[in-house]
Amino acid sequence: QVQLVESGGGSVQAGGSLRLSCAASGYFYKPYCMGWFRQAPGKEREGVAGIDIDGIIRLGDSVKGRFTISKDYVNNILYLQMNNLKPEDTAMYSCAAGYCSKEQLAAEKYVYWGQGTQVTVSS
Repeated sequence: QVQLVESGGGSVQAGGSLRLSCAASGYFYKPYCMGWFRQAPGKEREGVAGIDIDGIIRLGDSVKGRFTISKDYVNNILYLQMNNLKPEDTAMYSCAAGYCSKEQLAAEKYVYWGQGTQVTVSS
């Protein structure tokens, strides 16, 4: 059974930073990828950042230059470093794992999902 547990969300003022973590446990059939998605009330889910088994990263256009994704392969923890946060970044952020085959931001490629962690950015 694969489990994903996110942490690190919270409230921050615009321009601030947060780092989200996603602890993964269970067996992953390789090749697999992991990613971060977000959804704000009344909006569609958006792919934020994804990393595949080869370490190839894809970032959503709205976060390029501000967010970075990284993975601790030893401890199987996925991170999302978010800098220069904006009010429009306010959303529920979820970690996901799946078999994306170079489509790191395609939500339909992801099989396992965490419960999510709320990020709120005030102006």
